[in-house]
Amino acid sequence: MSARPGRAKLIAVWALLLALIAVIAGVQMKERSFDRAEQADLRKGGDRSRMVVPVTFDEIGSVEIAHAGGLHRFERDPSGTWFYHGAHAPATGTHGHQTDPVMAERIAKAFSALARAKFERELPFDPKQSDYGVLNPATLVLLYRPGESQPLVQYAVGDMAPDGVSRYVLRMGAATVNTLPDYQIKNLIGVVQAATEVDPALAGVRALTGGAAPIPGSR
Repeated sequence: MSARPGRAKLIAVWALLLALIAVIAGVQMKERSFDRAEQADLRKGGDRSRMVVPVTFDEIGSVEIAHAGGLHRFERDPSGTWFYHGAHAPATGTHGHQTDPVMAERIAKAFSALARAKFERELPFDPKQSDYGVLNPATLVLLYRPGESQPLVQYAVGDMAPDGVSRYVLRMGAATVNTLPDYQIKNLIGVVQAATEVDPALAGVRALTGGAAPIPGSR
């Protein structure tokens, strides 16, 4: 007789667990569906005013990341595969590099994640009051369209925000500072570290003052 109540409780626990799993799966499916719809809208020219990358990922041809005293350049080859170009000048003509498939996938994942990212908060920027760490940043990110020598957009990555999970980011020339999840920045730095470990010969860097990248015109 005593086994029946115990079995009933076990069944109830399993039923509750299965219901919880179903709810979680439903929420995840809805989020993925929303993300797909949002990305489709962006590809069709939807509002990108809150996006970190102002164009679609396919319109980015190269990325430069200045970090820890070095300038690291990543490019797409004619087939669209990403590779680490080190601290060279922009590739031209038939100048080529050997592509590491594993590294290419990691680069593409990090940059495509950045292309899907949105800024969180927007704060007024007055360098006389608070620079948020963006006037003498440890990291700069520059995005280029294919074949262009002038960056489409430049970002200075500043201090960690008080919430402990996001960083202050300044788009060069903007009058406001935004916050961005810190893991996006860690992804980019991780790609730089991985690329230089794969091919140390390409880790030649252009020295930046004090290991940081001061904003042109700032004191």
